[in-house]
Amino acid sequence: MPDREDSRCSAADTASTGAPRDPELHGPRADRMRADARQDPGPPSLTTPGRLIGVDATRGLALLGMMAVHSLWAYDDNGEVTWHYALAAGQSAATFALLAGLGIAFMTGRRRVEPGEWKPTAASLAARAGVIAAVGLFLGWTDASLATVILVYYAVLFLLAIPVVLLSTRVLFAVGTAIAVVVPVLSHLVRPALPEASGDNIALGQVFTDPVGLLLELTVTGLYPALPWMAYICIGIAIGRLRLSEHRVAVRLLAVGSAVAVGAWVLSTLLLKAFGGESQLYATAAQSGLSETDVSDLLVFGSGGTTPTGTWWWLATTAPHTSTPLDLAYTIGVSAALLGGLLLLARPAGKFLLPIAAAGGMTLTLYTAHVLFINSPLDVFSATSGYLLQLVAVLAFAVAWRMAMGRGPLEQLAADAARRARRAVHGRAGAPTDTSTP
Repeated sequence: MPDREDSRCSAADTASTGAPRDPELHGPRADRMRADARQDPGPPSLTTPGRLIGVDATRGLALLGMMAVHSLWAYDDNGEVTWHYALAAGQSAATFALLAGLGIAFMTGRRRVEPGEWKPTAASLAARAGVIAAVGLFLGWTDASLATVILVYYAVLFLLAIPVVLLSTRVLFAVGTAIAVVVPVLSHLVRPALPEASGDNIALGQVFTDPVGLLLELTVTGLYPALPWMAYICIGIAIGRLRLSEHRVAVRLLAVGSAVAVGAWVLSTLLLKAFGGESQLYATAAQSGLSETDVSDLLVFGSGGTTPTGTWWWLATTAPHTSTPLDLAYTIGVSAALLGGLLLLARPAGKFLLPIAAAGGMTLTLYTAHVLFINSPLDVFSATSGYLLQLVAVLAFAVAWRMAMGRGPLEQLAADAARRARRAVHGRAGAPTDTSTP
């Protein structure tokens, strides 16, 4: 990743992120600039100022990938993993998390938050987390075998990001890397003493009946454990502070992200194949209550957010949803490379990305609609037909809504809550334009 913290915003970045032109300004002038930035930019359109098409397109592809994981088969008639599952499983959710960090960077003006501004920023992030958690809890009745709802986990990530915004960009890269390496190791040590995750979607009742178990599931044992996943948030915030409108930054994201992903995959392959790690996984399977078939399936199709703890060799896998150091490195690399590639592609072919970018601008709304649909009596279609129907509906609705209304309805709700919370703490309007979406 680029390791230089940008302390200034170029005019191009101001147009693409909505951040103040000079994010180091403070006091009345800064407040006036931020207030001006929040003014209505004009009629909604697919190219609304304040959006980077490449960022929204990346988020849109992550949404479509997650929908594919939920709607299509993970394996074919021969029991082999399908190409779409191999591409999207684990990676789509990881990309969402990385882009959540990117959105937080945009919310905070693409700069380190000063101590004097921390309270209103914290209130804004907490309010946004509250809305996301409320939507996630509303979806708690849905069937986790169809889709494990990510939103409550996502809300926890926003809360954990509150102190992180005080860090410099270089420190964020370092902290994100340290989390990816250290937290999975600590998790591997402590999980044998912790209760297993329920495997169900998080429901409101758990808040009152099992608060401790719920906290452990959200942070350590669940499908999207927030503590190791803070690596995505830290790296995402750091990337969001870079000048994403510059060609060289996009090239570096593509190159460095690809190198990190390939490096993690190669190291995993060497550890499991050449150094005998895979043999150890099979040899110790019984200690974890697994059969050899279970081990094979886990290595291909992934796990439920964590790995068995029978041997340290499990930390060498990059299988989906295992939250190992190499899985985190691999998915961070792929997400960064995808972002860099789409930022580059948006320059010559941005108009072709507009439908996907429109969907990427309202992922909270569309993700919620997707989960409701696949859990409803309306979903009577075959896997492929159902997915294609959702794909067309999502892109068509996103384009129509974006042209007519602008921000998605649930995105608007979250943004309004964040704005009110900031004003309540700050005492006056003082937030940069919020160009992020959950």
